[in-house]
Amino acid sequence: MQSRGTFPVGRPQNSTPLLNLTQTHISLFLASSSFGVFSAFLSYSVTSNYLSACFSFYLNSPLAAMKLNSQIHGSPSHISLYPAPKMKGSNRFFTIGLVGSWYSSNIGVLLLNKYLLSNYGFKYPIFLTMCHMTACSLLSYVAIAWMKMVPMQTIRSRVQFLKIMALGLVFCVSVVFGNISLRFLPVSFNQAIGATTPFFTAVFAYLMTLKREAWLTYVTLIPVVTGVVIASGGEPSFHLFGFIMCIAATAARALKSVLQGILLSSEGEKLNSMNLLLYMAPIAVVFLLPATLIMEDNVVGITLALARDDIKIIWYLLFNSALAYFVNLTNFLVTKHTSALTLQVLGNAKGAVAVVVSILIFRNPVSVTGMLGYTLTVFGVILYSEAKKRSK
Repeated sequence: MQSRGTFPVGRPQNSTPLLNLTQTHISLFLASSSFGVFSAFLSYSVTSNYLSACFSFYLNSPLAAMKLNSQIHGSPSHISLYPAPKMKGSNRFFTIGLVGSWYSSNIGVLLLNKYLLSNYGFKYPIFLTMCHMTACSLLSYVAIAWMKMVPMQTIRSRVQFLKIMALGLVFCVSVVFGNISLRFLPVSFNQAIGATTPFFTAVFAYLMTLKREAWLTYVTLIPVVTGVVIASGGEPSFHLFGFIMCIAATAARALKSVLQGILLSSEGEKLNSMNLLLYMAPIAVVFLLPATLIMEDNVVGITLALARDDIKIIWYLLFNSALAYFVNLTNFLVTKHTSALTLQVLGNAKGAVAVVVSILIFRNPVSVTGMLGYTLTVFGVILYSEAKKRSK
């Protein structure tokens, strides 16, 4: 047994016999993830340029001044010399591109995390999370300050900064625990547990705000929890510590959601998700750096020693870290360009797609009981979303 902080120089052996990846499997999910990153930028760039061209065309038209005068003085203007640009097809392709990139980046980073932490043998989840947060810090600044994808929102007070710091701490705890759980649990079971987020959200919302939902909403949480209990009993690769870490990560994600609604509720303090990530990610790095130095001793030296024998580990870490940012970017764009209902449906389907893809790639054993439990959980989440929508 290796002592803490030690790592064999050279390509490590598979730590989990069940995970027998081939070069084809690795290339498959790296290629799909790369497509997600590329399509996110391409679809955003193409559509933005198209909208800019249409807007410029309108301003340069002979009726631009007439229509502007009509809006200012209230005089009617119904004359139209130019037909409105047809954007239906463009919008459809843009939305498909966003959803495809969202799915690819989410599933890609999940599978690559699993590969690195479990199959490859890189047993440093805190350092991996710190790489993710560093990439999110840098790329968020590039996207907002240089590319102007969204207007930059500034922190207006010390109190607001302390609130964001609290969110950053909970955020990095949820990511670290989630990555730790991937060392011990298959992706399919990890996703089944993660689907219970609505249960923890309802619990924290009641405990922290005394907000009560309609009784039907609480009833829909019964299949959510029951499904995970059934899936746990039928999971061939069940690991108690991994299960606890995954539950903790799911609870921390729900806590962050509730805290964000409480702490940043005033109009002057609200931040969109990209600006919030811009401030939370560096705070998470500050928290993770000492944790990495204390709990994962000499991880940088070990990684460099490993890279001398297998340079691909550096590329895996760089690509994985960039992909972690694109998960947040595509989530923001999909939220912006689709309805809440569409987002809920896509989110539920995304978990199921991740389960199927992970089973095909990692070949982890599954049981009928486990799949029935996961199906029941997803069904409960759908009912919960519907109940929440009707109660509003």
